[in-house]
Amino acid sequence: MRISSIPHIYRHVNRWREILAVFSKYGLADWISRLGPDFAKDLLKAPGGTAIARHSWQTRIRLAISELGPTFIKLGQILSTRPDLVGVALAEELQHLQADVPADPPEVVRAIIVAELGRPVEELFDQFDETPFASASIGQCHGARLKTGEAVVVRVQHADIQRKVAVDCDILQGLAQMAERIPEFRNYRPRAIASEFERTIRRELDFSRERRHMELFARNFAGDPRVHIPRAYGELCTSRVLCMERVEGIPLADVDRLRSAGVDLEQIGRRGAEIYLKMVFEHGFFHADPHPGNILVMDGGVIALLDHGMVGRIDERLHEDMAEMLLAVTTQDAEHLTSLIVRVGQIPAELDRTALSIDVTDLVAHYGNQPIEEFDLSGALRELVELIRRYRIMLPTRIAMLIKTLITLEGTSRLLSPHFSLLELIKPYRRKMLMRRFSPRRRARKLRRFLADMEHLIETLPQGIQDILEQVQSGTFDVHLDHRGLEPSVNRLVLGMLASALFLGSSWLLAQHVPPLFRGVSVPGTTGCVLALLLGLRLLRAINKSGHLDRGSDRREDRN
Repeated sequence: MRISSIPHIYRHVNRWREILAVFSKYGLADWISRLGPDFAKDLLKAPGGTAIARHSWQTRIRLAISELGPTFIKLGQILSTRPDLVGVALAEELQHLQADVPADPPEVVRAIIVAELGRPVEELFDQFDETPFASASIGQCHGARLKTGEAVVVRVQHADIQRKVAVDCDILQGLAQMAERIPEFRNYRPRAIASEFERTIRRELDFSRERRHMELFARNFAGDPRVHIPRAYGELCTSRVLCMERVEGIPLADVDRLRSAGVDLEQIGRRGAEIYLKMVFEHGFFHADPHPGNILVMDGGVIALLDHGMVGRIDERLHEDMAEMLLAVTTQDAEHLTSLIVRVGQIPAELDRTALSIDVTDLVAHYGNQPIEEFDLSGALRELVELIRRYRIMLPTRIAMLIKTLITLEGTSRLLSPHFSLLELIKPYRRKMLMRRFSPRRRARKLRRFLADMEHLIETLPQGIQDILEQVQSGTFDVHLDHRGLEPSVNRLVLGMLASALFLGSSWLLAQHVPPLFRGVSVPGTTGCVLALLLGLRLLRAINKSGHLDRGSDRREDRN
């Protein structure tokens, strides 16, 4: 453990003790589930009373995260958008994470509202329900009615949540710093992921960002009668209080209720998918959590979208990559699809590109020949993500979030219509994307950008060359070489040479019977041989721990 990681432990020793206790309990349950005996599997219980060892390992991870509290629950929810990191099965399990956080007392809620809005609750609302109807990880929701008569939902941030998040984020940074020292985890950049999570959750702590998201969605869908975005009352919103319109409708997850109300399920499923595809392919700004609990069906089949905290953005470059991927799949160009995966992702140094190309070819051949009406898009995306994860390729956050959104969207739509095909709705957008890619306007824009870059290069290149020549002439020009991974090899080489020299010298001492002697045997020679043997064993252990020379061929044989 590095010295710099000690402050993380020292500052929050009690919280570390809680986290390690949970990890120990669920780690022991994993050992019991694999090795038995069977009667011991009922000894360790989850908070709900169920036997931990009888759950799948994905469920055990979800239960452990739930027990660790709000910050870790948010971490799990964010990891559910990264199947390329944790795998599709675990990502889908983490989607079921729900925070059941005790609500703050009414006097604390009132104090927060007064501190944020500057006036007491009685002056702001005609009616305010002090008992919240929901209490999640970051805030709790209260029903209320404005002085003008509108029914609203007031979301109030928990009183101590910012301090708790700061403590847990500090601990996660410490855990990530330790994980960087484990070779199996290093490629996934634990510290970068922890920093990204910290940025994400701090954004979610700012309710004004969600208000801006709602206003942008409302502008994008202005005039579209199929969708309704709850109105945010800006004068009653701050970074810790969010006041929005209360929407009445039937949750999309309640299929029986929808059917009893005479709703055309197939039409609703298709309409919801069309709305999301419009966000993705036209607006470039989409709601990134389309699970059934966040979608309500209002009177007249109008779809209302809730919870706008998690959103995704698609820039021009990502639009181009999406168009190329769709084109590569439809033309069954596996080589081009492989090149795209390598280009957009962060690849490990030991990537076997030939094996990756073979696996991508098999994937494209399997799904490329399916008719559109039978095409399983979510299944294809799941297999693609598992393939990418198997080769330890990290996708950019926006692409991983888009893939997760499309998988969830098709699953939600098939909840209403089992024969629903998302690819059939995407087909018209594919043509639009290709036309936009080759449009004269876009070509002119790229040409202007290229000319601007060339102009900047031409302006700065002479000065840069002049600076280098001046450094060479003055003798201050230095070339710095970074030998990545060479130091351990050099250390082992030196240790091996020392062990060999010590063994040879000690053997000579034994052969010459150099005193002092013990029963006719040279003591210095014997001591040197023992030390040489210990050094050799230490060297063999280090080599065995880091891997054998034929590890690469072993991996290729395992894949075949």
